[in-house]
Amino acid sequence: MANKIRVTVWNEYRHEKSEESIRAIYPKGIHGCIKDFLDPHDDLEVRIVSLDDPEQGLPDEVLNNTDVLMWWGHMAHGDVDDALVQRIKKRVYDDGMGFVAMHSAHMSKPFREIVGTSGKLLWSDDQHEIMWNVLPSHPITAGIPEHVDLGIEEMYGEPFMIPQPDELLFISWFEHGYVFRSGCTYYRGRGKVFYFQPGHETNPTYRDKNVQTVIRNAVYWAAPNKD
Repeated sequence: MANKIRVTVWNEYRHEKSEESIRAIYPKGIHGCIKDFLDPHDDLEVRIVSLDDPEQGLPDEVLNNTDVLMWWGHMAHGDVDDALVQRIKKRVYDDGMGFVAMHSAHMSKPFREIVGTSGKLLWSDDQHEIMWNVLPSHPITAGIPEHVDLGIEEMYGEPFMIPQPDELLFISWFEHGYVFRSGCTYYRGRGKVFYFQPGHETNPTYRDKNVQTVIRNAVYWAAPNKD
């Protein structure tokens, strides 16, 4: 099929290699799980890369041929090369590449640099999470019910030190009373950015069908506009 959306799923890929309990949940890595549920869509061309790949997974020939870059990181944010971060930002601002930041990527260098944030938030132990769809007319929330019961997830809470989102799509409630802006969009230069909170490495969140729908919708939404 011509004009496929070229998706690159970047995963730090450290937890799955070092912790057996996490590898049992995601034997192919979180990036492999995401690729598995995106692959059936014929209009998507999905590549997976990781931090320990040559040039941290994103040499020019990969980054410059990516329409949507998805990012999952947690324990090694500081290992990401600053020059790579600037190349990613340039691709978003100047070329319209979409950027989807997942879960703990709120503290990743690319998300903080692209959006303009410290990424800091309130954090606590794993809790029951219910995610509320507060903008059901948005393309990313298409097919998502009024609320999604995610079961146990890592609690993120307000205040979340981000700029006011251009669009707020999801607000999550946690069992101890915390709330969190769990789905936010930003428009930066020619590019579009989506932050999505669910997806802690010790929980099988990326196997949830509603979560998969949100991520798939986000890829189509974030893809560059064709001139």
